[in-house]
Amino acid sequence: QVQLVESGGGLVQAGGSLRLSCAASGFVFRLNAMGWYRQAPGKQRELVAHIGASIGNSFTTNYLDSVKGRFTISRDNAKNTVYLQMNNLKPEDTAVYYCKIAGRDYWGQGTQVTVSS
Repeated sequence: QVQLVESGGGLVQAGGSLRLSCAASGFVFRLNAMGWYRQAPGKQRELVAHIGASIGNSFTTNYLDSVKGRFTISRDNAKNTVYLQMNNLKPEDTAVYYCKIAGRDYWGQGTQVTVSS
């Protein structure tokens, strides 16, 4: 069955960095676009970053405006893993972060990111 397992969250000071990982199994990873979402307390879940399925060795990426220039989404099809590198973190980035298969209703359990000021 489809499984998505996020890791890499934690507590970090403002300006710090974290790298989230999402290990995927149970489907053909390289053929599927993937997304990272987040949900802060009292707010709706939002799409943070999206990476397309591979076209040769290239991928399309898209980002939420508020994270552009700070976050980078990437994927390693050999490892069935999608990453989210988060730099210059801000307190408003505090949320539970989830990965998701684009267009399919499969979610991981989430990983908590807390940024202190």
